[in-house]
Amino acid sequence: MHLNFINDLNIAVLAAAAVAGTTTITTSVIDTQGYDSVAIIAMTGDVTDTSVLTLTAQAGDESDGSDAVDLTSAIATFTADATSGDNKLLIVDLHKPNARYVRATLDRATANAVVSGVIAILYNAHERPVTLDDVVVAATLVNDPQPA
Repeated sequence: MHLNFINDLNIAVLAAAAVAGTTTITTSVIDTQGYDSVAIIAMTGDVTDTSVLTLTAQAGDESDGSDAVDLTSAIATFTADATSGDNKLLIVDLHKPNARYVRATLDRATANAVVSGVIAILYNAHERPVTLDDVVVAATLVNDPQPA
């Protein structure tokens, strides 16, 4: 079986870009119904030396996330030095989360960090092709592309 992104995976924006700061970002909630797995990806921008970033996945049964709790071991942590934190990714990959609704928190501690956004990739769909999230405004699948 061949996997292609458009028919087999779904992507959603959980949090837009955030200016430099040390506050915690709580993402919107994603409904994982119809999928066995979801990867949450936080994208950094300009990160100050000593900034500590912690991406934590949460899950719950309420669609508004009001009962969401941290998932054991679903944490990715990174401490930046003067050159290592800019334009990087933190990823928490969940297979068969214990609840239907998932969100994340991105804790920015110690020093300022710019966040370019947080996305979720839903995969291991129960049925294919999947219906893409509204955030996808254009997508094309090309099989065996030929030179122009």
